Amino acid sequence: MALFVIQTVAGTEERVARAVRALPYADGLVVYHPRRKLRHRRRGKAFDAEVSLFPGYLFVETTDAHRSDAEILSSEFLRQARQITGFVRFLGDGGVPRPLEGDDLRLIRHLLSYGEVIGKSVVSFDKNQRIRVEHGPMSGLEGRIVKVDKRKGRARVRLDLYAESFLVDFGFEVLVPGTESSEISNR
Repeated sequence: MALFVIQTVAGTEERVARAVRALPYADGLVVYHPRRKLRHRRRGKAFDAEVSLFPGYLFVETTDAHRSDAEILSSEFLRQARQITGFVRFLGDGGVPRPLEGDDLRLIRHLLSYGEVIGKSVVSFDKNQRIRVEHGPMSGLEGRIVKVDKRKGRARVRLDLYAESFLVDFGFEVLVPGTESSEISNR
């Protein structure tokens, strides 16, 4: 069960995901459009919004163990996918879709393990004000954090995919000493 990447026109991810799912040859495929919840503020009012984790990219997993990836991503399927408005290409070599491998695959599987909409991580700060992720999507990514904004409750993380770097903001809640993390997630 391999994981492939579709490049789309930014802002069309959800429409392209629906169109790919509806293709007649899409049996054996699961299409993911990973998003994250972030706290925004407009005119003094705070609200949570879902924004694309990787703008312009979708992830497609082959799930049929009885057919090869080449059978699932047949030339007919690829031809139909190319006709979808907003679809750019499958990432790969010379037009041939290439599955994610190694660190790229581990990163995407880690993020998708939190669901298609990634919530906030629970963090704490040590006496030197260094961030420590208690649990959540940023766990294991501490070494990739490049900036922390406590006021906004965001951490900017450098993610690498297909030898390209992305800076992605993740939301977090601060674990207050003496508080259980389950109490924070119920807020």
